[in-house]
Amino acid sequence: MADVTKQKIGWIGTGRMGFPMAERLAKAGCSVAAWNRTRSKAEALTKSGVTLVDRPADLAGCDIVFTMVAAGKDLVSVTTGRDGLFSGNTSPRILVDCSTIDEDASLEVREAAQKRGTQMLASPVSGNGKVAKAGKLTFIVSGPRETYDAALPYIERLGQGVSYVGAGELARMVKICHNVFLGCVIQSLVEVIALAEKSGVPRATFLEVINKSVMGSVFTRYKSPALVNCDWTPTFTPVLLRKDLELGLEAGRKTETPMPVTALTREIVQNLIGLGHSAEDFATLLVQQARNSGYELKPENVPVSDGLS
Repeated sequence: MADVTKQKIGWIGTGRMGFPMAERLAKAGCSVAAWNRTRSKAEALTKSGVTLVDRPADLAGCDIVFTMVAAGKDLVSVTTGRDGLFSGNTSPRILVDCSTIDEDASLEVREAAQKRGTQMLASPVSGNGKVAKAGKLTFIVSGPRETYDAALPYIERLGQGVSYVGAGELARMVKICHNVFLGCVIQSLVEVIALAEKSGVPRATFLEVINKSVMGSVFTRYKSPALVNCDWTPTFTPVLLRKDLELGLEAGRKTETPMPVTALTREIVQNLIGLGHSAEDFATLLVQQARNSGYELKPENVPVSDGLS
């Protein structure tokens, strides 16, 4: 792999995903400076050699700046807003945004970056905080090819797979489609789990079969411990899933693409949020499915591998 110690790296957003990603770069020997809206949530990064700054603007002198924020408005704010990355006289050479946001917000930031001489890559990720910590994220990247080539050694340190899909905002649409699929898959999965459980098959046994079969995946394996033992520590909330389903449905309307399964899944997720599960993991869809099936879900309290170690 290429030497990654030569470039100064900036990081904006050290939440559930951004923290382990920035930490991985620091542990790989990169010089990393980071900003987070709530500074206390980033303090532990200093143990890995990360320097904390007071404003996104303080990262403008870095060679490459990564961003991982919750929504498009947040990316616009930390780049073009007051004290944003582009608010001073200097700008980074490359901006790599790893967030899952809409194309319009991404394009707005890309145009602002280009005016400052900064090349931008849309680089949304597949995985959650646990996957990020294990170094098994996958990345979907679009933007100028030469910019991708320059940033690739750093992106590779963050995960196990990178796919370049072309210019502009194409990565955004690929990630939206990915997360729409995620929502439809988890709802389908909890339905068959409930069916098997009501028929007398323990969840751990059923998921072991699925994970060993052609239908098993990284996703079914790393969600198995939560589904079996009812651990709803959030990795991806129903609110965030609803956002992505709505982005997919909006894209469907623009392209005249019918998405009936997605539309139904969005309503099921909305119902889950309405029942008060908005801050828990989206796997609580199983709680709702069990109740709709006439029983209360209980943890099985058995050890289950997440397939990540």
